[in-house]
Amino acid sequence: MKKSLIITVLLLSVMVLYQCKLKNESESSAILAPFELKSADVFITAPPDSLRMTKIPANPFEDLLQPSEHVPTIMLDPAKTFQTLINSCDFSSESYAYAAAGDKELKTFNIDPDRKYRIPFIKAALEKTSGKMELLASPWSPPAWMKDNNNMLQGGKLLPEYYQSWANYYVRFMEEYKKEGVDFWGLTVQNEPMAVQTWESCIYTAEEERDFVKNYLGPTLLKSSYSGAKLVIWDHNRGLMVQRAKVMYEDPEAARYVWGTGFHWYTGDHFENVKLHAEAFPGKEMLFTEGCVYPFNYDSIYEWHWGETYGRSLIHDLNNGAAGWVDWNVLLDETGGPNHVKNFCFAPVIANTKAGELLYMNSYYYLGHFSKFIRPGAKRILCSSNDDDLIATSFINTDGTIATVIQNETGKSKDFYVWIENKAIKANSPAHSIITVVLK
Repeated sequence: MKKSLIITVLLLSVMVLYQCKLKNESESSAILAPFELKSADVFITAPPDSLRMTKIPANPFEDLLQPSEHVPTIMLDPAKTFQTLINSCDFSSESYAYAAAGDKELKTFNIDPDRKYRIPFIKAALEKTSGKMELLASPWSPPAWMKDNNNMLQGGKLLPEYYQSWANYYVRFMEEYKKEGVDFWGLTVQNEPMAVQTWESCIYTAEEERDFVKNYLGPTLLKSSYSGAKLVIWDHNRGLMVQRAKVMYEDPEAARYVWGTGFHWYTGDHFENVKLHAEAFPGKEMLFTEGCVYPFNYDSIYEWHWGETYGRSLIHDLNNGAAGWVDWNVLLDETGGPNHVKNFCFAPVIANTKAGELLYMNSYYYLGHFSKFIRPGAKRILCSSNDDDLIATSFINTDGTIATVIQNETGKSKDFYVWIENKAIKANSPAHSIITVVLK
C-alpha cells in the first residue's frame, strides 16, 4: 500500500478557536451593563530582550470627556459587541493512508499510524487544558487510488466513483479518533483546493467543491454521529474567498451543510475580502485556518518582523469579522521540520533537538498577547484608532475584563490613550511593540 497523508489534525493550542455569532445591540447591552472601571494591567513585548509579555506599571484612570484627534487614542465601546470567542497542525515525517488500495468500502480502515505519536500528543495537550481545546481536521488528499493522477502529491482530482467513499472516509476518521478519546469540533472540505503542490494536494473548482458538499459530504455528515461538526469550505487564500463562498452559499442545498469559510495568507493580505465576506454572507462564519512564515533559516529565528506578521493578520482578520485564527505549527525542530518534502518553515517554538532546548520566536509572544488575555466566551467590542501607526482590537471576557491588543510596527515610540466611557489610561508604545491592556 502506498502510504499517504490523508488528514492533518489541527491541534488548537497556540491560539484560541473563535466561534462567532453576531449579536444585536439589545443583547449586548443586557450582557454588559452595568460596567465599571477599577484598574488596569499592561503587558508588553518589544525588541529589547527583557520585554517578552512583560507586565509594566499602569497609569491611573483619568477623566477624558472628549478624545483629541491629534493625540493617538484607542477608543472602546463595550456596548457594541460582535463575535463570541470559543488552532495549528503538525508537519508529517512520512505519508500514509488509513485504508488499503482499492478498498472502496473502507474495510481495512485503521488509524494505527497515528497511535504512535499523534494521538498521545493530542491527548497530552487535552489533559493540560482539562479537555478545553477544540480540534479541527483538514484533509490534504484522498488516497492515491481515489485520484485521477494516482498520486497523493502534485494535485490531481478525486474520481467521481469515489466521491461517496471519500465522504465516508471523513466520518470514519473522526469516529475512530473518538474511540481514542479525541473529539472534533469541525473539519474542512479540502486544504488549498486550487494548489498543485509537491506535497499532498487535491484540486476542486468552486462548483466541484459545492457539488461534493451538497451531494456527498454534507448528507454523509448529517446522517453520522458527527452531524453537529462544523464544516468549513475553501481553506485557501484570502484572494478568492468571496468568489468561492458565492458559489457555495448561493446554492441553498449546499449552503445548509456549511458553517463557514476558511482562509490562508500566502498570496497577499487582501484583508478587505474578509470584511466583504462578512458583509455579503452574514449568516456564515470565517476562520483563518492556516498561516506560517517561511522559508526556514535557523539564523533568522529572532528577526522581529515574524511576530509582526502574526499580529497584523490577527488584528485585521478579527476586526473584519473572522471567527478565529489558526497557526499552522506550534512546534518544529531546528531544521524547520520534520517535513517529508522539505517544505521547511518557522513555528512559534523551535526545538533544538541536538542541544535539548526550546527556542521561542517573538511570534510565540505575539500570539500570547491575544490567547492569554482574550478567553473563551469573550465578545469583540467596538475598537477604533485615530492613529495610522497603531492598530488594535478589543474583546470583553465573560468575567467583565476587557483585553485590548495594540500593535506598533513603526520605528518610533508613541504615547497613546486607551479611552472608554469618558475615562482614559495613558500608555506608551515603544517602536515595534505589541501591547495588551487589560481593563478590569
